[in-house]
Amino acid sequence: MASYTYLVDDIIESTENDNSDFASAIPKFVNRAELRLTTDLDDYGLVTYTSVAIPSGNNKITLPAGPRIIKNDYWSVSASTGTPEYYARRDNTTILIAPTPVSTVDGIVAHVSRPTALTTATPNNYFTDFCYNALYNASMVEALLFMKNYEAISVYESRYKEDVLALRNQARRTRRDDMESPANPAGGDNAILQGSL
Repeated sequence: MASYTYLVDDIIESTENDNSDFASAIPKFVNRAELRLTTDLDDYGLVTYTSVAIPSGNNKITLPAGPRIIKNDYWSVSASTGTPEYYARRDNTTILIAPTPVSTVDGIVAHVSRPTALTTATPNNYFTDFCYNALYNASMVEALLFMKNYEAISVYESRYKEDVLALRNQARRTRRDDMESPANPAGGDNAILQGSL
C-alpha cells in the first residue's frame, strides 16, 4: 500500500534526484499537492462530520477547525424558533442555524476538510489510500517546478488532470441514483429511508 515514504521514494526515483536539498524540499511538494487535491476533488472521502452543541436562543455557532466547504446550505430569511433543521456558513468562523433552537440541542455539521497532512509520523491518509496517482502526479509537478524542468511539467500536469477527472467520475457514480432506492434530489447525503413513503 502507498504511504508517505513510498511517495517520497517514488518522487526521488522518478526525478533521479537524490540531492539533499531536493529531499528536504519534498515535504513542501507533498503539502502543496495535498492542498491542491483538497480543492480539486468533490469526494465523500473528504467529508467530515463534527458534533456540535447548539445553545438555546442562539442561531450562530463557531465553525469546527479546518472546514473548507460547509455541505448543507440554505438562505436564512426567517427569525423563527423551533428545532434546528438547517445550517449554512455565515462567515469564515461561524455557521447560521435555522430555526433558532428553543432549547439546547446537539447536532452534526458536515463539511469538507483536508485530511491529516502526510509526514513520516503520519504516513497514510485518504490521498495515499484512495488517490495515490493524483497525489503522485501533483507532487511531481511541484518537484519539477523546484528543479526548473519546465518541459516535463506538462506531462505530469496532464496526468494529474486525468486522474482528478477519473476521481470526480468515481465520486459522481457514488452519488448517482440507479433507481434501486430513493435518493436525495438535492444531491447530498441520502436522508430518505427505504419504505418510508
